[in-house]
Amino acid sequence: MTYDTLIRQALIIDGSNTPGYVADVGLRDGRIENIGDLSAAHGVHELEAGGRVLAPGFIDVHTHDDTVVIRQPQMLPKLSQGVTTVIVGNCGISAAPVSLRGNPPDPMNLLGNAEAFAYPRFIDYRTAVEHAHPAVNVAALIGHTALRSNHMDDLQRTATPGEIIAMRVQLQESLEAGALGLSTGLAYASAFEADTEEVLQLSEALSAFGAVYTTHLRSEFEPVLEALDEAFLIGRHAKAPVIISHLKCAGAGNWGRSPQLLAALEQAAKTQAVGCDCYPYAASSSTLDLKQVTDAFRITITWSTPHPHMGGRDLQDIAAEWDVSLMDAARRLQPAGAVYYGMDETDVRRILAHPLSMVGSDGLPEDPFPHPRLWGAFPRVLGHFSRDVGLFPLHTAVHKMTGLSAARFGLSERGEIREGHWADLVLFDPLRVRDVADFKQPQRAAEGIDGVWVNGVLSYSEGRANGRRSGRFLARNGDLRRGFAPL
Repeated sequence: MTYDTLIRQALIIDGSNTPGYVADVGLRDGRIENIGDLSAAHGVHELEAGGRVLAPGFIDVHTHDDTVVIRQPQMLPKLSQGVTTVIVGNCGISAAPVSLRGNPPDPMNLLGNAEAFAYPRFIDYRTAVEHAHPAVNVAALIGHTALRSNHMDDLQRTATPGEIIAMRVQLQESLEAGALGLSTGLAYASAFEADTEEVLQLSEALSAFGAVYTTHLRSEFEPVLEALDEAFLIGRHAKAPVIISHLKCAGAGNWGRSPQLLAALEQAAKTQAVGCDCYPYAASSSTLDLKQVTDAFRITITWSTPHPHMGGRDLQDIAAEWDVSLMDAARRLQPAGAVYYGMDETDVRRILAHPLSMVGSDGLPEDPFPHPRLWGAFPRVLGHFSRDVGLFPLHTAVHKMTGLSAARFGLSERGEIREGHWADLVLFDPLRVRDVADFKQPQRAAEGIDGVWVNGVLSYSEGRANGRRSGRFLARNGDLRRGFAPL
């Protein structure tokens, strides 16, 4: 028996949240053909794992890679940390379907300038991804804010019945073309004035497709429990699974409330399909939001259109140099992006460890001085939180980044190492793996990631990408409600 690739004596952690076992793995035609004792077999390409871990390729469930997968399809920030699939279109922000009448509104500008939005229909975006041949697989949500920008002349109000109907038609067309579901970013000014009824009516399109509802909550600050209730209500009305994006206790006055948030999530999970994603850092990153400007914690500017040289500097230092208040400095910098050191480490750990949470990077590839999560989120979970802190065993860490994520988003035949599944795989050294990117030098590849296969093709090894790009567009497959097991 000869395989395309034969990986010998790997410690297989298969993504199912069970401890690992040692075996050989044979790959053929992009899939995992055999697992077991393959000592009598041969491979066109053979690799001795030597006890290193072979896991399913990591699935980044929360990205803003919508346009970069087309414009920079090598996707090195993700490939270098073992990510083989990205889910785009989060926080109400998507590249399609979009027809701009000018510059993209905040926060859609996180995806690029007006030229980046070239996909008036979702099928146009899907086709562009397929033609770009990115190094990773891509699955996509439809952004509520994107739909609003297509049909509303003023985003600072709720939509009219006619506008909701027009948005719903585009959402249905996108779901028919393979979109995963609907995302909202109700905290942002471009969607904050959308009342609950607007989202309820739009979400009604999801049930017929078994599609998912994901949401950047209307508030992650003091009213966070009320915002959770709104999200659960929308899910019940739509008969759709709910995923809370980057669940957190934001703002110094909110620290320590993670038990309340998780109790609310658990209570909802008794009667409906719910879950959340989170990133393994106590700092967030987004556009510079005047509502979040405070002296209670550090804020670092990541980019500024009128003052690009201020990227990488703290807002407090900029304000002092200009001899103005923090708020006046923030106004002068806009439009801009920022990192907010606004979370408590204990809350981060408690949410990350919870059985209902998945891992997503929420990285912003357009930032010239990005949050280190863009390059380091997944190795940080493996190295820092699992190995060094002991927050959970390695097989649980892998499950949160693979099997659980694939089930929640209906990515069939991915997320677990099983015979017949697609060969999205990552080989890493459990003793060496760690995130190297930090807040001072955020664009550095992780250590200990020794091999990444996407659809059976070795795309990253020995610390570098080899230029082979075998990612695919992954359309929604079946009813996503089946991927949410009771807690």
